[in-house]
Amino acid sequence: MNFLRQAWLIACKDLRAELRTKEAINASLSFALVILLLFSFAFDPNSEQTREISGGLLWIVFAFAGALILNRSFARELANDCLDALVASPVSSAALFLGKCVANVTLLLAVELVCLPVFGVFYNVRWTGRFWPLLLVLALGTWGLTVVGTMFSALTVNLRLRELMLPTLVYPLMIPGLMAAIQLTTALIAGQPLAGGLYGWLKLLAGFDIIFTALALGLVDTVLVG
Repeated sequence: MNFLRQAWLIACKDLRAELRTKEAINASLSFALVILLLFSFAFDPNSEQTREISGGLLWIVFAFAGALILNRSFARELANDCLDALVASPVSSAALFLGKCVANVTLLLAVELVCLPVFGVFYNVRWTGRFWPLLLVLALGTWGLTVVGTMFSALTVNLRLRELMLPTLVYPLMIPGLMAAIQLTTALIAGQPLAGGLYGWLKLLAGFDIIFTALALGLVDTVLVG
């Protein structure tokens, strides 16, 4: 219980800090909306091809917009040696990491939920038919992206080019999770039920989340403390 309480305190701290400045979420949301708008000019909203790649379009936007949020996760702690103070505090490294993941996934899900109606309007897509399964896929895919991104945010926090290094390291590792999320999202937007072969993709996505969450919690102490 103490571990969960510590993680919750870190998550609340990060959310309050972000809501006070709104730096990351404003940048992420603006970027996502602009990319959705630009893509809408590149693809015919009424064509069947657009519907076939709808999941890929969404997750490309989510992945790039998420990098703006994830990059700030540990970078905001650099001022006044706050990161050193957090590492030296009684809060465990795993609780610190988990709390930051919870805060990041909350912010990223908020951006995604704003983007979905805009996506429906720009691309003439009815995405509400399988809303709850789609929300499950968004949650699982976003958690995987957040866990991997938050870990590499901690790893690259002291690098001068961390804004470039973070996407370079995160996206190759995210290929299995993104493939599963894209396949599931495309099928659900098309109105297909979450059954049959889609369960295999769902298991892959859930397994990806479990494996990388366990690895991150086990390795975060080495990343932060050395």
